[in-house]
Amino acid sequence: MPSTRPSAHIATQRAVSRRHFLRGAGIVMSLPFLDSMLPAFARAATGGAPTGANAKPRRMLGICNNLGLLTDQFFPTDAGRNYTLSPYLQSLAAHRNDFSVFSGVSHPNVDGGHPADICFLTAAPHPGSGSFRNTISLDQHIAEQIGVHTRFPSLTLGVNTRSRSLSWTGTGVAIPPEDKAADVFKQLFIQGSPAQVAAQIRKLDTGRSILDTVAGQTKELQRSVTARDRDRLDQYFTSVRDLEHRLQASRGWESKPKPVVSAPVPIDPANPAAYMEKVKVMYDLARLAFETDSTRSITLMLDSVSTPVIDLADAAITDGYHNLSHHGKSEAKRSQLQTIDQWHMKLLAKLFSDLKAVREGEDTLLDRTMVLYGSNFGDANAHTCFNMPTLLAGGGFRHGQHLAFDKQRNYPLPNLYVSMLQRMGVESDKFASSTGTMKGLELA
Repeated sequence: MPSTRPSAHIATQRAVSRRHFLRGAGIVMSLPFLDSMLPAFARAATGGAPTGANAKPRRMLGICNNLGLLTDQFFPTDAGRNYTLSPYLQSLAAHRNDFSVFSGVSHPNVDGGHPADICFLTAAPHPGSGSFRNTISLDQHIAEQIGVHTRFPSLTLGVNTRSRSLSWTGTGVAIPPEDKAADVFKQLFIQGSPAQVAAQIRKLDTGRSILDTVAGQTKELQRSVTARDRDRLDQYFTSVRDLEHRLQASRGWESKPKPVVSAPVPIDPANPAAYMEKVKVMYDLARLAFETDSTRSITLMLDSVSTPVIDLADAAITDGYHNLSHHGKSEAKRSQLQTIDQWHMKLLAKLFSDLKAVREGEDTLLDRTMVLYGSNFGDANAHTCFNMPTLLAGGGFRHGQHLAFDKQRNYPLPNLYVSMLQRMGVESDKFASSTGTMKGLELA
């Protein structure tokens, strides 16, 4: 859930550049990084801006798919930089050199089956025990250190979450995830009096863009920047309009009554393919939040446990996601689960492509963003929490490798978190049960 602590960040950004925001009635819209801003950012940095409030910040997106993946389809069969892409990783082939895949990793002493999902970013031991108390999550540790530099210290998002959260405070309190994309969009872009906010929402409902409110400022800005920045702004504004249209279409389903059915299984046919569409929308929101520097720390819980039958255009899925994950080695169920997993990989590939399409000076947004994707489950069918499927993309590391560790005596995954903290500029040599930094992971 976004924090409402904008004042320090807004004051800093105003000192940097008046163009960093577009303002209108009910609208305070952050702009992406532009080359034309660089001199102003540099002046602010030398004039006493807080450490870390630089022109090209680093970010972290942590994603947990809490029903795991079929590991025989995910893990490569060989290690090193010349490894053979697994069936699932074939979907990411275009980004082979932009991510590293890890096998033989887990959180020491994190057990308990389904309850382990809330420990994906905390590594707190024994989540299934009666005396369990969670610890601070990776994203909140980052937010505590650098959250002052952005409007939102962090964003906690979810898909079908049932209040399951990846984000936990230092006192072990869960931060409830936001699973309504339209609400997140409003928090990112709509601000003002209750009447102003309500008016902007009505405009969105009728298909008008928030960009209409700041049209004059947009034209003035486009006239005063370089051709490269104009292309960058066009790309950004197109992304905003596209997301508005899809949110409007999605919102339409919420107001329609669900059909009365006599079938015994409570399936909602009024929202076909909703799960994968929600995942895609959340990925798009994360990208927009990063490119506008609204936050630098985001988590996304893909909670599939309560997800019913998913309607995919290219496949017949006949059972609920949870039931399929407990396939009992049934080939029919495994085949359907494999189709769902492949969809996840396709959406992840699209996220990587979208992040690479955004330029920040000589870098891409993916160069500046660490995307951690994995699961608390190594095998959802057996409820085991070792040999967790994990990959890390972007963020300025030297990728293109499979780091394979002992699948029986796992290497501590929190070591990766220490490497990520250090890459974020957070001084840390310890996180949870870590024993150091991630072995074999080098900076680019």
